[in-house]
This record gives sequence, structure tokens and C-alpha cells, in this order.
Amino acid sequence: MALTVLVVTALEDVTADRVIASLNARGVPVMRIDPADIGPELVFGFRIGSDSPLWRGTIRSATREVELVEVGAVYYRRPTPYADQFRHLPQQQRDFAAAETRHGLGGVLHSLRRAMYVNHPAAVARADFKPAQLLKFAELGLNVPPTLITNDAAPAREFAAQGHVVYKSFRGLPRGEDRRTGALWTQRVDPDSFDEALKVTAHLFQAEIPKVADARVTVVGHRVFAQRITTPDRELDWRRGNWEELVHTPLTVPAVIKAALHRYLHSFGLAFGCFDFGLTGDGDDPDDWWAIECNPNGQWGWLPDAEAITEAFADILTVKEAGGHEDAGRP
Repeated sequence: MALTVLVVTALEDVTADRVIASLNARGVPVMRIDPADIGPELVFGFRIGSDSPLWRGTIRSATREVELVEVGAVYYRRPTPYADQFRHLPQQQRDFAAAETRHGLGGVLHSLRRAMYVNHPAAVARADFKPAQLLKFAELGLNVPPTLITNDAAPAREFAAQGHVVYKSFRGLPRGEDRRTGALWTQRVDPDSFDEALKVTAHLFQAEIPKVADARVTVVGHRVFAQRITTPDRELDWRRGNWEELVHTPLTVPAVIKAALHRYLHSFGLAFGCFDFGLTGDGDDPDDWWAIECNPNGQWGWLPDAEAITEAFADILTVKEAGGHEDAGRP
């Protein structure tokens, strides 16, 4: 009997829908859950003991019931925050219930020793900090834009005196009262605007790279998919414009860059990642490539090669490919 792929994500997730459709077409059993549905729509019972050093038991949704020992892979996407299920409760009760769910149900779902994770949430958490990403890029010998992280106006002005500087946020805007999230685009900054307000929080400034295009490289196990992205108006941040006007061109990743990306994923225990680069040339020369960031849980469904990426995910989740390295994707 084929092992089940457990997909952990919110109800509305077009990217996960693609992968589930591919798995269904292959006849692979799939169970989709959102841990924040805990209650009548999500019921479980897990056991462990000295005579059985693995978590065992069942998890039941409105449509399926699966034994943990039948789970061969976990596709961990973007589940709803636990607190959403308990937002009707007073704050202390809400925080307690959310923490208990995260540590109980989430703790077991993160501890399936026999399952392949794409990606394990602990690995995503480790790899989700931009300072750690930039450090690893530099250690691997990739070009990294000169970067300053500070909350002090004096070093910010000194840094900006060396040339054009851009500001980037570490994270997107959190959800507002309307439950919607937002984004802060990469933007050029005027050093004359730096003042004591910088002390309020941390800021990331980078030297502006004279790029001619961007590159999005999606790595799934051993497979690498790359697209050159240009905008009609040479926008500094291609995400802020009309995505329908973006020009995508298949891109060949130099062998030395490709090898570095596999080593990067291995170092964080990841089986998948979406890398962003700035290109200062046609991309044939490795020196044209400037590493910007890696999203360990990035979006790729909008790319022209999304169908091929979907099949790569289906392959890795059905253990046709064990990831970039043997221990990638293991808890």
C-alpha cells in the first residue's frame, strides 16, 4: 500500500492545490489538514511508550482518517496561525489554547521520524532569517551586496556615503485588523532622511547592485528551475508592478552557482527553496549573480515552469528523489 502524503496548509492555497492534484493523478493517498481546525473537524489520538519509540495513532479530518505510521511524507506549506481558531476567547485563554495546540498537535506533526518533510518547520524557522541567509551565501563564495543592519543613523549615513543604498524589510507587514497582510517593497533611500527615528527598530540597508534583471531559482531536491525576470520599466523591485507585464526567460544556472545552492539547502536541512538573485549581466558568468535571499517556503505557482516544478514536488514527496542530500527534509 502506498504511503500517505500529509499536506499541512490553510484551506486556500493554490500552490498546494497544484501538488495535491499531481499526487491524486498518480494515485498517491493524500490527507490535507490545517492544524488550526482543531475541534470537531480535526480529531486525533497519539501514543508513545518505551515499547514503541515512535508516535503512533490516528488523525481524523472531516473526510479522512490516517494512521501516523502510514505517513511517508509531509508537505508543510502555510497553515493558519493557531490563534485564529481561538480568537473569540479572552486573551489569556486564547494564548493558552493556541500554545497547547502548537506544542501538542504541532509537536507530534513535527516529530514523524520516518517521514520526509518538504520542508520541516524547524528547518524553515532556522533558514528564515535574512542575516543567516546572507552569512551562508558569503560563506559559500557567492556575491553578496554590501549590507548594513542597524538602528543608528550615524553608521547608516556613513554606509550610504559610499554609493546608492536601498532599504529592505526583514519581513512583510503583519496582518492588520482587517486580517490582510501587506508588503514593503525594496526602495531607494535618501541618507538625509536618516534621523533618531531609526533607533525604534532594526533596518536593513544594502548597496544598490547595478542589475539588468532578476533571477528566481527554484530548487526541489536535485532539480533546479530558473527564470530571468525583467520589467518593462526596469523597476527596482519587480514585485510591486503588474505581474502580467513581467518578462520571463528560461535561464541556465552556472554549475558553480548550482552547486552552492545545493550546499546552502543542505546546510539548513532543507529539501526545497526559492532563491532570488540580481543579475548584472546575461547570467553566463557566475560573477553576474548576486545573491539576495532564499525563501524556504516560497511561492512558485506563478512561474512559467510551474507545471514542471509541481511534478518535481510530487516526485520528492513520493520518495522518488530523497532531496539534495540524504538528510534533507528529515526531522
